[in-house]
Amino acid sequence: MSNNINEAIVPVADVLVTKKYKKRSQIGEIFYSLRKNKGAMTGFIILAALLVTFIASLFISWESITAISGAARFARPSARLPFGGDNFGRNAFLRVIYGTRYTLAIGLGSVTFAAIFGVTAGCFAGYYGGKADNFILRASDVIASIPGLLLGMVVVTVLGQSLQNLIIAVGVQAIPIYLRMTRASVMTVRNNEFVEAARAIGLSNIRIIFTQVLPNSLAPIIVTLTASLGISIIVASSLSYLGFGVPIPHPEWGAIIAGAKEFARPAPFLMTFPGLFIMITVLAFNLLGDGLRDALDPKLKKR
Repeated sequence: MSNNINEAIVPVADVLVTKKYKKRSQIGEIFYSLRKNKGAMTGFIILAALLVTFIASLFISWESITAISGAARFARPSARLPFGGDNFGRNAFLRVIYGTRYTLAIGLGSVTFAAIFGVTAGCFAGYYGGKADNFILRASDVIASIPGLLLGMVVVTVLGQSLQNLIIAVGVQAIPIYLRMTRASVMTVRNNEFVEAARAIGLSNIRIIFTQVLPNSLAPIIVTLTASLGISIIVASSLSYLGFGVPIPHPEWGAIIAGAKEFARPAPFLMTFPGLFIMITVLAFNLLGDGLRDALDPKLKKR
């Protein structure tokens, strides 16, 4: 009788041990590490809420955020006006929610712009080296030597004020970050055996870069991408605050703060709520970036 019980327990124990230590795929291991990271999960939840807010903003009409009401001028936050009313009596809550589309579009667009040019240039600099590397790095140094806000103001002044030009202005200053990160990552793998094998079978250098070298250099680039999203949002909001961002009356968060600064004493809530949205958004991207760094770096994984 006892032998039968032992024979029944052993397979169950084997199943539990196998389930606990079963081998995961690389993507599965990353998601598993993110789930264990409380900070990363907090950032993910906040970003999910922002995504829902972005979707909700698509159903808000332009007329509703520009409607003027004398009775609601400088109205305090209430059930009818959760964020109060601005100096024109416009609904501050709807304007902040509507501005989510601009902030996320600028953040994602500028990072994509910077990543495309920075990663491409970094791949060529790291793979070829020599004169090509020196020329690309010197061009990167020129861009990096100009203060970010100043460079953004120059780009917007030359191209004109629009959402697309603001994305370019914010993206240009981030190119050196991606370039140097990609170059360093490519230089660590360009002499590996699988790259030599690709050369031996006759693959062109361009094909080797984008099919062999770059895929094996993506981990630090992905971490840089998530981390720079928060910085891009801050830079875009700063440019809008200085009058070089999305043109008035579009309610980008930085522009809302700029319009409310004159009424900071009688109506401080007009600056508080968009400022909180900027802070929470940047915090969420930073938390997620830290979690990805821990998940993608084997040295930082907890045993």
